[in-house]
Amino acid sequence: MLTAFARAFKTPDLRKKLLFTLGIIVLYRLGAHIPVPGVSYENVQTCVDQASKGNNSLFGLVNMFSGGALLQITIFALGIMPYITASIILQLLTVVIPRLEALKKEGQSGQAKITQYTRYLTVALAILQGTGLVATATSGALFSGCPVADQIVPNHSIFTTIVMVVTMTAGTAAVMWLGELITDRGIGNGMSILMFISIAASFPGALWAIKQSGKLADGWIEFGTVILVGFVMVGLVVFVEQAQRRIPVQYAKRMIGRRSYGGTSTYIPLKVNQAGVIPVIFASSLLYIPALIVQFSNSTAGWATWIKDHFVKGDHPYYITAYFLLIVFFAFFYVAISFNPEEVADNMKKYGGFIPGIRAGRPTAEYLSYVLNRITWPGSLYLGLIALVPTMALAGFGGANQNFPFGGTSILIIVGVGLETVKQIESQLQQRNYEGFLR
Repeated sequence: MLTAFARAFKTPDLRKKLLFTLGIIVLYRLGAHIPVPGVSYENVQTCVDQASKGNNSLFGLVNMFSGGALLQITIFALGIMPYITASIILQLLTVVIPRLEALKKEGQSGQAKITQYTRYLTVALAILQGTGLVATATSGALFSGCPVADQIVPNHSIFTTIVMVVTMTAGTAAVMWLGELITDRGIGNGMSILMFISIAASFPGALWAIKQSGKLADGWIEFGTVILVGFVMVGLVVFVEQAQRRIPVQYAKRMIGRRSYGGTSTYIPLKVNQAGVIPVIFASSLLYIPALIVQFSNSTAGWATWIKDHFVKGDHPYYITAYFLLIVFFAFFYVAISFNPEEVADNMKKYGGFIPGIRAGRPTAEYLSYVLNRITWPGSLYLGLIALVPTMALAGFGGANQNFPFGGTSILIIVGVGLETVKQIESQLQQRNYEGFLR
C-alpha cells in the first residue's frame, strides 16, 4: 500500500489528484470545527466534556460518521450521514419501484438520474435531521444530565432555529459537493473517503483517553493492548473482505460470418461479505429508536424503565443478542435485494454463457441462489462477531461501548474504504505505466 502511494506521488498527474484530495480533506475537517450561528460554544464544550466522561453513546453512531461534529453542533454537524441514508433508501427503492429499476438498467444516463434523485433526497433528509438536532439541542435533551444543556441555544426564537437548520443543511450540501469533487478531480470514491476521514478523526482522542484512564504502567499497557487488538482485527477484516467464492462461467463459441467469437472462460465473484457494512448500520440505527423514544418522551412508565435498563448500554446481554440477530437478518435481507440470481442467469443465457455442469436458465439461478445462501451464513456471522467482539473484549479499557473506534462499524468502513482506494490508485498507475505493444 505504501509503495502504491509512493509511486503515485512520483507520477505528476496522480500527485496533483492526491494533493487536491488532501486539500478537500483539510476543508472538510475545518468545517467540522466551525460552530453553527446561535450556539453557545462554551456551554457545548462543557457538555461534550461531561458526555465523554460519562460515556453517553446515544448519538454515538451519527457523531462518529460526522467526525465528532454532531455533538459540537458545527456547520458540518450532519456530516455524510444524510447522503448515506439517501443512497441506501434509493438502492432499496430500486427493487420496489419499476421506474428506478428501469433507470438502473439504462447505464450511465440512468445512473446520473438516480444520482440526481439521491441529491434531492439528501437535502430533504438534511432538513429533517437538522430540525430534529436543533429541537433536541434547544430542549436540552442532546446532553441529558448536563447542568447547562438547556443553555446550549440561548435564543429560542423561530428565526434562530431557521438559521441553524438552513446552515446545517447547507453544510450537508457542501459536504456532498466536496465528495463529488474528490470523485471527479481527485483520486475517486469521494463520499467513502470523507466517511473514512470522519471515523479516523476520532481515533487519536479515543486512544489517548484509554491511556489516561489506564492504571497499568501509567496506562501504557492498556494503550498497547488496544493497539495490538486493533491490528489483529484489521488483519482479520482484510482477510475476510478479500475472500470470495468464484463461480466458473464458460462462454460458447459463436460463428459470425467467417469469424468465431466467444469460447472464453471467466468467473462470477461472490464475496463472503456480500452486504458490506450496511447490515451493521441498519442494526445500529434500529436499536437507537427505542432509546430515542424514551429520551424524547421523558416517560417513567415500566416500558421506558425496561428499555433504559436493557437497550441503552451496549454491554447488556439483551442488547448484544438483539444486535447480533439484527445484523444476521439484515445481511440476508440486503444480499437478497442487491443480488438477483434470476437476472444474472438470464444475462448469461443471453450471451451464451453457462456454468459447467449446470443447465442454463432456471437451474443456473437456483444454483447461484444456493451458493449465495451458503456463503451468506458465514458472512453474516462474521459481521455479528466483528461488531460485538471488540466491544466485549475492550470493555475494560476506557469503558468501550458499541461505538468504540475499534468496534465493528468503524473497522469495516476504514478497511473497506482503504482497500478500495488502494485498488483505484494501483489501477490508475497501471494505466499510466502501460507500454503497449510498441516500445
